[in-house]
Amino acid sequence: MAGKIKAEDITSVKERTSIEAVVSEHVTLRPAGIGSLKGLCPFHDEKSPSFHVRPSAGSYHCFGCGVGGDVISFVMEMEHLTFSETVERLAAKLGMELRYEEGGGPRSGEAGLGKRSRLIEAHRVAEEFYAEALVDRPDARPARDFLRERGFDRIAAERFGVGYSPRGGEELARHLRGRGFNADELAAAGLVGMGSRGVYDRFRGRLMWPIRDITGDTVGFGARRLFEDDRNPAKYLNTSETVIYKKSSVLYGLDLAKKSIAGERRAVIVEGYTDVMAAHLSGVDGAVATCGTAFGVEHIKILRRIMRDEADQAPARVVFTFDGDAAGQKAAMRAFAEDQRWAAQSFVAVAPEGMDPCDLRLARGEAAVAALVDEAIPMFEFAVRTTIARFDLENAEGRVQAIKAAAPIIASIRDVTLRPEYTRTVSMWLGVDVDQVRDAVARSSRLTVSADAASPAVDSATTAEESEVAEVGYPVPDARDPVVQAERQLLQAILQYPALVGHELIDVIPPAAFTAPAHEAVFVAVKAAVPSAWGTSTARWVAEVVQQAPEVLQSYVAQVAVAPLPTKLDPSTGMPESRYVRSLALRVREADLSRQIADVTARLRRLEHAPEVAPEQVTARQRELADLQRAWVTAREEQLA
Repeated sequence: MAGKIKAEDITSVKERTSIEAVVSEHVTLRPAGIGSLKGLCPFHDEKSPSFHVRPSAGSYHCFGCGVGGDVISFVMEMEHLTFSETVERLAAKLGMELRYEEGGGPRSGEAGLGKRSRLIEAHRVAEEFYAEALVDRPDARPARDFLRERGFDRIAAERFGVGYSPRGGEELARHLRGRGFNADELAAAGLVGMGSRGVYDRFRGRLMWPIRDITGDTVGFGARRLFEDDRNPAKYLNTSETVIYKKSSVLYGLDLAKKSIAGERRAVIVEGYTDVMAAHLSGVDGAVATCGTAFGVEHIKILRRIMRDEADQAPARVVFTFDGDAAGQKAAMRAFAEDQRWAAQSFVAVAPEGMDPCDLRLARGEAAVAALVDEAIPMFEFAVRTTIARFDLENAEGRVQAIKAAAPIIASIRDVTLRPEYTRTVSMWLGVDVDQVRDAVARSSRLTVSADAASPAVDSATTAEESEVAEVGYPVPDARDPVVQAERQLLQAILQYPALVGHELIDVIPPAAFTAPAHEAVFVAVKAAVPSAWGTSTARWVAEVVQQAPEVLQSYVAQVAVAPLPTKLDPSTGMPESRYVRSLALRVREADLSRQIADVTARLRRLEHAPEVAPEQVTARQRELADLQRAWVTAREEQLA
């Protein structure tokens, strides 16, 4: 029976697991100030990085969509795992043995039926089996010949994990059952089919490519037909949709390409498994391919996060290689239709004589493949040329139709400074006056603007910040109020740099000093966390404050724990100046004293106009006012010191 994991082991997993390393498997992060990193959010589509990670606090938060948490919640969200599965997965990577309450233990294979960890293990074993079969089995000769004819030797096959599925029909199933997997698990993994006589190997008699997710786990296979008598006529057969394999969100070769894509900020999209192999062997390390489906929105989202496709940076580069036939042109136009989803510049590379990268490498060598990618033409140019090629430009009717078809493409160019240049170029291609094309583009632009106006954009960052607090029953802190700003920044410093702040400062500030109710509640949680978590790691400190905060504000605490402070950090310590933190505390304290002075002054005025007032009441209020004024002056002097 599965038991409950001991709380101290969960804490240990959190502290020992690098949140930066885990997040970086999915998002390319860059510095956002000392001690903070940022990138494009993996949970929503954005063009400016709102996703922040603070490794010292073990926390992440997106200021665009409001999602945040620790390394466990990140993996749960990304991998769609339960809490226990996530902890067990992270512990396994650490080589850590977990302890369970009340004599329980980890989930067994039977108990974890259909879960990711079990299916991943089945695919790992299958990949090993296929790879060994390719090398060792005499009946794998056609598979080895196929690779050899396309210029791939044994080293290349091993590099990409290529294998062979024997024709017997049940050999993989027998092998996996011998490793402890049952028929239901194999079916759930998509590795076998169910027939009248039991299970059978789904990919029998085919050349096998392992399809890995972004973390490097094998989640499916692509299988190439080798034998004429194969019962399935499809040239390529891919794993069906499973719990772990979604063809719309995986890219073949991404596990090998992501480092290059992140470093060069260039992705190369090819059409098949052998094209990926040929590209990588030719030095084009950023090549990936879809797996039996068209390149779509989910693929774009994945690549954008890796290549830092951000609107405020120099444009990244996406190169599509397509066959020169009609199908290739159709695929290119589909890619063009999604171009607005990128901040990157899109290019198209079509090899001479319609060759794909694999054929090009065989015919002209690896240098030709690299040159093909380097010499790619802009997507807009390709799209316009492909569009006008459909029309007969020898007559006026054809030219007019070509102008109408090309105008929306030119109008869709994001860089408005490029539109006049393309207008002139297209007019030359068509052999018409430039004014004809310019007028058509202008009409198309007006239609586009009208359509956009009908759907006004929403400031996602503002919406997320408001929902972070307002929806949970606390008024939204007024970001325009300088005092409220100082309160939030002080909370940031307390959560992110507790050692610098010191608990003495926390002791002397009353919760009522915070004007924003949400900030007051968070500070109450801070005070409550001091006895148990002060002096521990920053990650444990933040986790304890989150635990002490009202449930409806826990997400807001996580946000504050990640948000970068608007001040320079010391490069040697990674901390802000102590003077800066002290000034925040004094500012909050000064504002609190000012409010108290105003309150006492108002009471004095009411007493002065009251019909019957005892003199000692007035004296007491005057003394209270004098004490507050002296305290205010002291705080002011300390702030200015």
